[in-house]
Order: sequence, then C-alpha cells, then structure tokens
Amino acid sequence: MFERFTDRSRAAVHRAIEEARAAGRRPVGTEHLLLALLADGDALAGRVLAEAGADSTDLRARVARHTAQGASGLGEADAAALREIGIDLTAIVARIEESFGPDALREATPAPRRRWGLRRHDDGRFSPRAKKVLELSLREALRLRHRHIGTEHILLGLLREGNGLAAVVLTEAGLHLDELRRRVEIAVRAAA
Repeated sequence: MFERFTDRSRAAVHRAIEEARAAGRRPVGTEHLLLALLADGDALAGRVLAEAGADSTDLRARVARHTAQGASGLGEADAAALREIGIDLTAIVARIEESFGPDALREATPAPRRRWGLRRHDDGRFSPRAKKVLELSLREALRLRHRHIGTEHILLGLLREGNGLAAVVLTEAGLHLDELRRRVEIAVRAAA
C-alpha cells in the first residue's frame, strides 16, 4: 500500500504508529496521523499547519483530553455528554466494579497473533478512519495528478475525512477545515 508514499510520508506513518504505541493505544487513529504530521515542521503538511496557527502542544493536549480514559473507560467528551442528560457515571461504574471487580471496564489488550510463514499485515494497526484517511490521501494525490503521496496528501486526506478525532481537535483549536484545505492546495501549487 505504501509504494507511492515519499520517504517523509512513510516516516509520518511510522511516527503515527509510534504515537499510538506511546499513548498505549491501538489501533492508530486519525489523531496519531495528525500528531505525526505536526512533528515534522519541515514537511509541507507541518509547515501549512504551523502557518495556519496549529500549535502541536495544544493539539496534543486536546487529543489527550479526548482519549483520556477514567474508570468508566469513556473519553471526556462521552462522559460529559452522559452527565448532560442526567446519567451518574460514577454510580454506574461503582455498581459494575462491585459486581465484576475493579477494572472490569478496562479494555483488554489482545495478545499478538503470530503465524509461521505469514508476514504480519499492517492494516490491523490502523483504525477504520485512519485507513480511510490513507486511502483518501491516495485519491487526493490522483486528483492533483501527483505520482507520489506526500505529507500534504495525508493532511488533505485527514481534512477530507473530516469526522475523526484529528478533525475534532483542529476545529476545537479554532482552525477551519476548509481553510486548511485551501492553504494546503495553495502550498502544493507554490511548491510545484
């Protein structure tokens, strides 16, 4: 799948895998792809994000808030939504842990599966949204008539997907996805 990816965009995908691993998350989500793009300030995507006002520290903190799991196993946004409609999450978690034991709601980590003679397929490392972003990055490259997939195409894929955590945190940070898309396309034309 990664034959058309430039060295820089391959490095960004590997960095996203490392981001997910460092956060103790599996699989790689759109947020990890975004953090990986932000980490390379010399790549076109990183430059566009920085020029648009994306602050990597702020976005990393926003991602952490969304993915932080308390005793409920839910992210902060989900827990807040339940509180809004009057559901006492603390009481529910206490009852579940009383019946099933502490950490009953913690997600189990599956043991890695190995089969002799078969190469491990990387697709299992990516969430469905992250896979979609990578697919859309190819489509963006084709739309622009590029023979390669660079970090700018991955960013365009993130923006086009538009529903993942990456899009949520960018929007929360005051960045407009359509404006970012326009900036990327201008930068691509200028680099040509």
